[in-house]
Formats: sequence, C-alpha cells, structure tokens
Amino acid sequence: MATAINIPQLGMSMERGTLVEWFVADGDTVNEGQVIYLLETDKVENEIESPVSGVIHLSGVEGEEYDVGTKIAEID
Repeated sequence: MATAINIPQLGMSMERGTLVEWFVADGDTVNEGQVIYLLETDKVENEIESPVSGVIHLSGVEGEEYDVGTKIAEID
C-alpha cells in the first residue's frame, strides 16, 4: 500500500509552505527517517523525513508553494 507524502502543518498558523529542495530523486529507494525534502514556511526552513521505507514517486515541484495537506509525493 502506498503512503502519501503531504505538506505538514508545522505550526498552528501555518497554511502554506514552499518545497525548496528535494534531497532524493524520483524512483529512489528511501528509508524511514531519511531526510527527503526541505520545506520553507514564513518563519523557518525544516528538513522533512520519510515516514516509511520504500520507493518514492515525486509529484511536487521545487520552488512551488503548496497548501498544508497537499500531496507532493508517494512512497510504495
């Protein structure tokens, strides 16, 4: 079963975040706890870790701003 990777809500007032950089490529095998992307909010930048191990399929684009909860990748 695939696991969706969504933009997390990192603070109570956070509504949007910018996907600054992917640290993995589409089709890479990732491990649970591995940092997979950098997310920027209006206050800070955060390295976001993979919640599971598997093969990642990217859909989010670097430099784009997304609403909290938007799916930006999937891990099989």
